[in-house]
Amino acid sequence: MTQSVQKILSAIFILAFSFSSSGQNIYVSPDGNDKNNGTREKPLASFAKAKGLAQKAPVDKSVNVVFKDGIYYLPETILFTPEDSRDPASPITYRAEHEGKAVLSGGLSLKLDWKPWQKGIFKAKVPDNITIDQLYINGTRQRMARFPNAVTGKNVFDTWALNHNAKADSLTDPLVKNRIKGWKNPEDGYIHAMHSYLWGDMHWKIQGRNQDGTLKYEGGWQNNRPSEMHPLYRMVENVFEELDVAGEWFYNTREHTLYYLPASGTDLKTAKVEVVRLRHLVEFNGSKEKPVQGITLKGFVFRHTARTFMDNKEPLLRSDWTVYRGGAVFFNGAENCTISDCEFDQVGGNTIFVNNYNRRITIRGCYIHHSGANGIAFVGDPATVRNPLFRYGNQDFKNLDKTPGPKGDNFPEDCLVEDCLITMTGRDEKQTAPIHISVSHKIRVNHCSIYDVPRAGININEGTFGGHIVENCDIFNTVLETGDHGSFNSWGRDRFWTPEINETVAEVAKEPTLPFLDIIEPNILRNNRWRCDHGWDIDLDDGSTSYRIYNNLLLKGGLKMREGYDRIASNNIIVNNSLHPHVWYQHSGDVFKNNIIFMAYRPAVMNKSIAQNGKWGKELDYNFFVSDQENKNRFNQNDCDKNSLNGDPLFADADKGDFSVKDASPALQTGFSNFDLMHFGVTKPALKALAKTPVIDKITINTETINYARGIVYTWLGALLKEPVGEELSAYGVGYDEAGVALVNFANGSQAAKLGFKNGDLIQKINGMKLKNIFELKEYLRNKTGDKKSFIFEVIRNQKIAVFTVNESLPPLSEVK
Repeated sequence: MTQSVQKILSAIFILAFSFSSSGQNIYVSPDGNDKNNGTREKPLASFAKAKGLAQKAPVDKSVNVVFKDGIYYLPETILFTPEDSRDPASPITYRAEHEGKAVLSGGLSLKLDWKPWQKGIFKAKVPDNITIDQLYINGTRQRMARFPNAVTGKNVFDTWALNHNAKADSLTDPLVKNRIKGWKNPEDGYIHAMHSYLWGDMHWKIQGRNQDGTLKYEGGWQNNRPSEMHPLYRMVENVFEELDVAGEWFYNTREHTLYYLPASGTDLKTAKVEVVRLRHLVEFNGSKEKPVQGITLKGFVFRHTARTFMDNKEPLLRSDWTVYRGGAVFFNGAENCTISDCEFDQVGGNTIFVNNYNRRITIRGCYIHHSGANGIAFVGDPATVRNPLFRYGNQDFKNLDKTPGPKGDNFPEDCLVEDCLITMTGRDEKQTAPIHISVSHKIRVNHCSIYDVPRAGININEGTFGGHIVENCDIFNTVLETGDHGSFNSWGRDRFWTPEINETVAEVAKEPTLPFLDIIEPNILRNNRWRCDHGWDIDLDDGSTSYRIYNNLLLKGGLKMREGYDRIASNNIIVNNSLHPHVWYQHSGDVFKNNIIFMAYRPAVMNKSIAQNGKWGKELDYNFFVSDQENKNRFNQNDCDKNSLNGDPLFADADKGDFSVKDASPALQTGFSNFDLMHFGVTKPALKALAKTPVIDKITINTETINYARGIVYTWLGALLKEPVGEELSAYGVGYDEAGVALVNFANGSQAAKLGFKNGDLIQKINGMKLKNIFELKEYLRNKTGDKKSFIFEVIRNQKIAVFTVNESLPPLSEVK
């Protein structure tokens, strides 16, 4: 028998053995051999070999590729192509034999000869061909040498507690010259800093030192609405001289030497040492014409992928965000593929990225934690969007394409995230979310628990193309390291939108369909529990349009609805808070009814739209106020709540989170009806046992009418003066530590308008003097009365700085009793 015939017969034997009518399994083991036939008794060793064998399976039979317990260090990314596809009727499943026991790693295990160096630090030589971005000791990621050092219990960069009034401190600032001069080779390092308004973060690679002793660096492109570094929240990493606390390490690339300061009790002789090699572990690479189909990944642990913060450069559509298109698992051109019952443990960048054309991708029963960037991101192709803008700014209405909907279909559609626990994402990149949606259609998120994250729990990037559903989720402990955001966050900034409110109103008056050109179906938020202690529970920002929000329990931050159209919020319970209407358009079509709320509405810049005529939205009525009658009637002049009621809603057991109302509740008379309040979040038993739940604050029910003390009201130049504070500053696009005096409620013919002011201007400086409040404006003008010198005003207008000069004397403030 010739050698070639032997090979053919051998191949036939293997296929017959592995794919008989009853045996359609291929087995893989860390102790296997790729020369084996893939049976349970003779398993293969590698994912790649098993994938190649699976391609030969009969197309009319389902296939299981079973991975025995152990770690599979991938030499390269696993690539699924159309050649790996299966018909959905006979799919292929790559699965762990025992859930959570088969690890797919993009790292490498190192056997090192550690030797003591100094000050408790050990060092070891590393092979020359290895780069180290992350170091794991006994399965836990260690920290690069850094300053300031991490502090247990802190949140921003694991160093500072969040404080909106934080100021620079030379003892904690890593960029002071006295500290920099002590660094021998700073070009190995990175600078990480928060946005000055806490709108995410930015990162730089240090390139060296300037002659004046400052650092030379490149980067900062990770925020699409950039700013200077935050004066306090910044940190330098990967500098050898900052290796000074247990758990920190530094890799000298010139000497190929790893330095590590172990924690007490760590025995480096027996410790498992792993480093990261790959950015992506698994990729699905197909196209609309030839998609990857019918593949499931089940029961694996995914671990050890490289950080990608310096590659996060692409500006997202109409967004403050940028993105790196990649992840531990990367879908590009796939259909009917699933990831189920998997754990993603400490991956360095995005966890799962669904890129451009994908259909019916399902992610179910997964535990995602300690990811460097996003949890699950759905991001389509901006080329499918008409009139795409990539920065905050004005629209060109004269040349606007008014064709509804997308230009193509190169975006994710009909995808599902279900029964997933996602926590502690954004470890390295703060302008991220556990679930992020951009240029996508009909993404459904169901029964997920999401918490302990730096920014939103779920972020929808713009109105293209809507149809998303978020339901039965438990989302809390969000916006822990940033500001001006919510547990749910969205913006529109679609074709109809511009920062100039009245320009939008005028254009929509001419073309009423403008707000609905990009969002082709409403987004739905229903039957969820939300809590945000550092922002809003639900934040519909900057033109968010066409939302249906019902049967939600909001525990802390309330509901913000900034300018937009066609939002209907009904049958929600907003505990210890209320509706925050910000900058509504004339004829917005907004509806807020049949809700239970605890206080008066909290408006911001609601008189800016032309011809508002005092009326807010289409209908704000038939609500139940858990407060006094004064709160219920506070905005009757805006045609609000003429049929609303107030009193004790008779909650069933609010202290235990059951805010359903009893049969005798007067809230039922307003049209409110009970909904399920006890089954939020994950349902999978293993995940439910791990999942946290939100704090339920004590509520106080006081329905006695209170005579509110009214402070002095001031007018100036025919305008009403106001001091925006706290969350209201979001309407002006400034940080919580900013201040100023707003001019509102003045007519076009008023003196304020004639001098160049516009409704809603927030004065921050006069002749270079920072203005904090109305009292300082009053005192400044009192001292300058009769002075003929010019007044240079710096104001915030449409979330941008505007500067103009008034060349005449200005009158003092007037009191209104």
